[in-house]
Amino acid sequence: MNIIISTASFKQEFVLDFKMACRELSFILPTLLFPVLFYVFFGLLFNDLGGAGGGQSATYLLVSYGVFGVMSPALFGFGASVAAERDKGWLAIKQVAPVPASQFILAKLLNSLLFSLIIMVVLFMLATVFGGVVLTLIQWLSLAALLLMGSLPFCALGLAVGFWVKGNAAVAILNVIFLPSAFLSGLAIPVFMFPAWLQQLAYLLPPFHLSQIGLKIIEMDLGQSLLGHVVMLVIFSTIFVGCAVKGYQRMQSH
Repeated sequence: MNIIISTASFKQEFVLDFKMACRELSFILPTLLFPVLFYVFFGLLFNDLGGAGGGQSATYLLVSYGVFGVMSPALFGFGASVAAERDKGWLAIKQVAPVPASQFILAKLLNSLLFSLIIMVVLFMLATVFGGVVLTLIQWLSLAALLLMGSLPFCALGLAVGFWVKGNAAVAILNVIFLPSAFLSGLAIPVFMFPAWLQQLAYLLPPFHLSQIGLKIIEMDLGQSLLGHVVMLVIFSTIFVGCAVKGYQRMQSH
């Protein structure tokens, strides 16, 4: 397979994908507004987390809703859009076009990262101006880099769903994946407030491990091994990428 990407054609692909995303209000509004509104509501307005004080609450929930924020464009930007384009036959046209499939995927990846970056910038500004969050420059940069890189497993998962499931069903399946995994991972309610048996379930979910790495950066994690969280994310990523590759091969064979 040809993997050489033309700069001009890639730019067109990227701009086209961005415009298509912006026209989908059902994608744009929840993606950009939900994590911000949740953080304003729970992190800023009701910010007395376990009596720890507003500053600590706003800092803790900045990481939680940061993970929540990057999950949405990663899952839906890939999953729902790929499934819809596959249903409309657009992907079949791309398969016979003289451009590599990697260009199509890379354009969606960069758009997902762009939306994630926008969400992060807004959350960081709110945390600093209204939440009293004070971090070192290294912590801010580390957290931003982590959230962007941490969105990649969810991009792979969204891509896998997009290749395997039809458009209408893809949105429903992604919602079933997105919301329960986010809440059960402790992104809305800190996981240490869960019953013991529910805390064990969180260890089986990728958002939990990503959030714990982020909380480790600000020294508010549960104290578990950093290597353990990284290994779990690598395992999940490998599984998701494998499913996406199989789905793409299946699509080609049809």
